[in-house]
Amino acid sequence: MTADNYNLTHIINGKPYDATGAKTREVLNPATRQPITTHPIATREVLDEAVAAARKAFPGWAATPWEERKKALLAWADSFEAMAEQLVNVLSTEQGKTLGGARHEVYGCPVWIREMAKYELKDTVLSEDDDQKTIQVYKPIGVCAGIVPWNFPILLMTWKIIPSLLTGNVIIIKPSPFTPIGDFLLVKDAQKFFPPGVLQIVLGDDNLGPWITSHPGIDKVSFTGSTATGKLVAKSCSDTLKRVTLELGGNDACVVTKDVDIPSVARQVIAAALTNSGQICVATKRIYVHEDIYDAFKNEVAAAIPEFKVNYGDDNEAFAGPLNNEPQFNRVKNILADIKQNGQKIICGGDVDPNAKGYHIPLTVVDNPPEESRIVQEEQFGPVMPLLKWKDEEDVIKRVNDTPYGLASTLFGRNLEEVERIGRRIEAGSVWINKVMPFSPHTPFGGHKNSGVGVENGLDGIKLYTYTQIIVLGKK
Repeated sequence: MTADNYNLTHIINGKPYDATGAKTREVLNPATRQPITTHPIATREVLDEAVAAARKAFPGWAATPWEERKKALLAWADSFEAMAEQLVNVLSTEQGKTLGGARHEVYGCPVWIREMAKYELKDTVLSEDDDQKTIQVYKPIGVCAGIVPWNFPILLMTWKIIPSLLTGNVIIIKPSPFTPIGDFLLVKDAQKFFPPGVLQIVLGDDNLGPWITSHPGIDKVSFTGSTATGKLVAKSCSDTLKRVTLELGGNDACVVTKDVDIPSVARQVIAAALTNSGQICVATKRIYVHEDIYDAFKNEVAAAIPEFKVNYGDDNEAFAGPLNNEPQFNRVKNILADIKQNGQKIICGGDVDPNAKGYHIPLTVVDNPPEESRIVQEEQFGPVMPLLKWKDEEDVIKRVNDTPYGLASTLFGRNLEEVERIGRRIEAGSVWINKVMPFSPHTPFGGHKNSGVGVENGLDGIKLYTYTQIIVLGKK
């Protein structure tokens, strides 16, 4: 493909922005490292124009009845669905997902819109007597910004747009420069359903994020990305007291008890750890297996790994594809080198093909590395999973919680009393027992500790896009 295929530009005030003469950046196909297209790099002045259009649009959109805002979102969901197959191919090409993974992401989004649109924040009478009536009201915050990552660019953009527009806010989307195409196509199509300035997209490089977080005309930022960057976002937003929602990194643990069905759970653990080539914030990154079954479980994982094929460009229905970009590719290669340099045993995988066209890392399993090793202590965000032994319940809980992160955790076991008891003591925003990443539009999702601030999805996620106002009405 060439740059002529997409004509990427900003969408400001309801229409494509003339970015003639702007600096541009290439978007690469991670399976081939070849250019797909280019996009313009926004200047501060471009962002200022988007913010001005958003501020102008906000009062009218905030005054639009909830039901009308809901109808606009539902109409967008229908259009979204009509262009889904195009988006599947775009997402697979720019992100590196297999077609199966891309379909799962894209087709889930219209469902998410329709389910979230079932909510409505209504005025609540908190108390009333002959003297006074106290009412709780939810009011939109204003101009929001959604900073979207490259691992699930379409889904996670949708997660930010839905609650923002439903509650009467307006929003400016900043996609990742690695994966801007699908987000651009969706925002461009959405202009048919929303007034100018309500939903905009600005394309840029690493400078754009800090300009957004420090901009005095933006009232809330929703950011999904690394913990290190999330801390910078929070610090920048604090200067203007912007509201923030931060969905950040994790070093998520999995605990496997000794009474599991080993063949079944081994395959579920592989899926939990290595789906999307491990590029999921809630991917299982440390697998603690009870020592009574450790060897049998390890052998089953090794036997099962060949069933999970990696897409090298000719098998789009494979389980995993390449990593998305060169910085992440180099980081995971560096972790693999550290594993080898420290004499840790690799059960399978581990050797990167120097002749591979794309950013491909083989599915890799490491045998009981030390607790202090990089592969255990860091979030690898790649297809490398360490298996570790445990025996004592108190000890495994301590090891699981001994991390600055607290995003999600997974447990497998037949004794439901045991796994629930362990799960309740894990310091994480989500604990999934005998389930692999059971996300739902109705379930709040967010992290503890360094894994985030606030939640997304469900009624709790919607409320974070509003101010609470209390009206006390004196009757006399």
